[in-house]
Amino acid sequence: MLSNTNMPGVGIGVMIFNKKGEVLLILRNDNPILADSDMHLEGTWTLPAGKVKYNETLVEAAIRKVKQETNLDVSNLEIVSIADDINKYAHFVTIGLVAYQNSGNINLGNTLEHVDYKFFDLNSLPNNLCKPSLTIINNYLNKQIYKN
Repeated sequence: MLSNTNMPGVGIGVMIFNKKGEVLLILRNDNPILADSDMHLEGTWTLPAGKVKYNETLVEAAIRKVKQETNLDVSNLEIVSIADDINKYAHFVTIGLVAYQNSGNINLGNTLEHVDYKFFDLNSLPNNLCKPSLTIINNYLNKQIYKN
């Protein structure tokens, strides 16, 4: 786990829109063990997200995590956000991307990490949206990649 090191990790979060312009969010399990989050984001809505592996590009990580978590195939990705996500559990530099094309049918698979999914209007996001995902969405809306 990254929380036991002195080095930040690199994470990604991917905005995927439906034809109505709503963004896909997935609900993490409220059980901290099943939610499997270094930042302890259990019980929150999140963009499809995860860690970048060694020797993997940001885009490769985004494509892999979206497929793992939603079963969707994404392409034509663009970086829209860079953020410092730091809490008492972990430190990540999080890169937010938008997938301008997606295909397939959403399926959360048979892991218990995520328990639900829903598309949300950007003006009606859930109160329990995790901070890293909220930062990505706000940076996207404000056309501001990074804010110190």
